[in-house]
Amino acid sequence: MSDPSGTATRKRFSLRESGKPWLFVAPVLVALAVVIGYPVFRAIYMSFQKDAGLDPATGMFVEGGNAGFANYTHWLLQQCTLPTGETIACPTGNLGSQFWLAIGVTLFFTVVTVALEATIGLGMAMVMGKSFTGRALLRAAVLIPWAIPTAVTARLWEFMFQYDGVVNRVFGTHILWTTDPWFSRFAVIAADVWKTTPFMALLLLAGLQVIPGDVYEAAKVDGASAWQRFTQITLPLLKPALLVAVLFRTMDALRMFDLPAIMTQGNPNTRTASILVVDQFRQGPNSAAALSTITFLLIFAVAFLLVKVLGANAVRTQEAQREGAVR
Repeated sequence: MSDPSGTATRKRFSLRESGKPWLFVAPVLVALAVVIGYPVFRAIYMSFQKDAGLDPATGMFVEGGNAGFANYTHWLLQQCTLPTGETIACPTGNLGSQFWLAIGVTLFFTVVTVALEATIGLGMAMVMGKSFTGRALLRAAVLIPWAIPTAVTARLWEFMFQYDGVVNRVFGTHILWTTDPWFSRFAVIAADVWKTTPFMALLLLAGLQVIPGDVYEAAKVDGASAWQRFTQITLPLLKPALLVAVLFRTMDALRMFDLPAIMTQGNPNTRTASILVVDQFRQGPNSAAALSTITFLLIFAVAFLLVKVLGANAVRTQEAQREGAVR
C-alpha cells in the first residue's frame, strides 16, 4: 500500500530543500531592488561625479566628469574648489560651511524632541489608559495634532511665534522666535513636540493595555505606593513598547525637513541635514548626492546602534517577562 500522506510530506520537504520557495519571494525582492536599491546606488554613483558648469578656460558649459572624493571632502572637510582648481576653506555663507552646523542641529533636535515626546507621551498614555467618562473623546482629541499635515502645523506655529503673535502677547515678551539663533530652535522643538507626542502616546498606550490589571491589584494589596507601582511594574513591563517608540521616533526626527523649513524659512540656525540636501540640490545635484549619501550613512549608523542596543534590551526584557523574572 502506498502512503499518499507520506509522499506529499516528502514532496513538501524536497520543494523546501530545492530552494524553489525563493521563486515566490523573488517578485518582492525585485520590486524592492528597483524601488530602494536603484535610487541608493544611483545617488552613490552621482556623488562621485562633478556638477556640470562653465569651463574657466573656454567659457563653455561642460559636463562634470569624474570627481573622485572631492564631493565628500567638500562637506566633511568644508573645502570649496575655485574655478581655477584651487581648494580653499568654504567661506561663511557657502552651503559647504554649513555642514557640521546642520549635523549638530539635526542631532540636537533629535535628542531633545525624542526625550520630551517620550516623557510627555508616557504621561498622556497613562492618563488615557484610565477608565473614566469621556475617555474615548479624549483619545480622539489627543490624536488631532498628529493628524494635521506637517505643513499646516508649521504655518500655524509660525503665526503664533511671529513678533506680534500669540506667544509674545501671552508672555509679554519681544522675542524674534523665528530668527534668533536659539529661540528659533526652541520654537521648532515646541512645534514638533506638540505634533508628534500623540504618536508616542499611542504606541505607549498600546503597551500599557497589555499589562494585566491583576498585577497592580496584587501590588496594592502588598502595600505598594503609586510611585513603586510605576517604577517596579509599569516601566519594566512597558520597556519593549517604549524602546520601539523611541526607535521609530528617532529615525523620523533625523529626517526632519518640512517643519523647520516652513517655520523659519531658511534660517541657517534651524537648517537640518535634510534641508541642506534640498538647498544644495538646487545648486548641484551631484554634490547633493554626496551629502545625501553621508546623511543616509549617519541615519543608518544611528539605526544600527539603536537596534543593536535597544532591540537587544527589548528582547531580553520580553524573555525575562515570559520567564517571570520581571514582577
